[in-house]
Amino acid sequence: MSREQRQALDTTLQTAPKPTGPESVERMREDFAAFMATFPLPGGVMHSPTELAGRRAVLVEPRGEAREGAILYFHGGSFVLGSPQTAMVLTANLVRRTGVRAISLDYRLAPEHPFPAAIRDCVAAYRSLLDRGTDPAQIVFAGDSAGGGLTVTTCIAARDAGLPMPAAIVAFSAGLDHTRTGATMSTKRDVDPFFTGDGMEHTGRLYLAGEDPEQPMLAPAVLADLTGFPPILLQVGTNELLLDDSVRLAQRARDAEIDVILDITGNAPHVFQAFVGVIDEADHALDRAALFITQHLRAARPGTHLEPVVAHQ
Repeated sequence: MSREQRQALDTTLQTAPKPTGPESVERMREDFAAFMATFPLPGGVMHSPTELAGRRAVLVEPRGEAREGAILYFHGGSFVLGSPQTAMVLTANLVRRTGVRAISLDYRLAPEHPFPAAIRDCVAAYRSLLDRGTDPAQIVFAGDSAGGGLTVTTCIAARDAGLPMPAAIVAFSAGLDHTRTGATMSTKRDVDPFFTGDGMEHTGRLYLAGEDPEQPMLAPAVLADLTGFPPILLQVGTNELLLDDSVRLAQRARDAEIDVILDITGNAPHVFQAFVGVIDEADHALDRAALFITQHLRAARPGTHLEPVVAHQ
């Protein structure tokens, strides 16, 4: 473990140019896509366009024979930004490490499609996999930031709709509380190199569109009943406003007698797993996530499989 690497990354991020005023949604999306495009992708992985439940998606596969199972991936971006492409560094690294195929969903974004559109898209995608005959014990939900939050709220919505639970959940730096009441929203405001309270309030308003955040689907870290949930892995860094989102959800999981691993890395920024090859901790965290995924995917029943629909441009 290299604290020097983490300190160097923090210095780089803290001194990088920041927006000087409010930006349009279009500009924020362009800037986010450009930033995420700078992260190199691993070898040994291929990806192709597909669709799931009427939404565009990207199928990410290992070159060569894949293991049984599927990772249903939800990208980050504060529910306003992002796409499967912006999360490709994370999705591709999970696929390379596990040998398991992933489908990364292009769910609808606010403000054009505010809450609960994204959750509905994610549930529909999961239902589509089940309708194809995929064993739920062969599906893992994974996601980062807002997508990490979607791993949890999609499980809540799926459970309440009577669907079986997936095998497990992996959430990187999950956004799990739109009430923004976690203590680290204040205590980490001078160390988080990515987020500010004002910025999160802005994107939160776009997603909420007037909805009261005091509800389980918007604040699962505070209000969700996690009864019946699958095992959960929560990875988060200490240099994050959202640190307490994961801490409090882990407590709720413990209270519900759910298997949960709260994996905290010191002096690491939001979604630090993307910095593969820059800080050792990114590689190590992804290794731990890959082990968690493969441990919880069981041998598929005869006749079950992941059969993606025909790819399209």
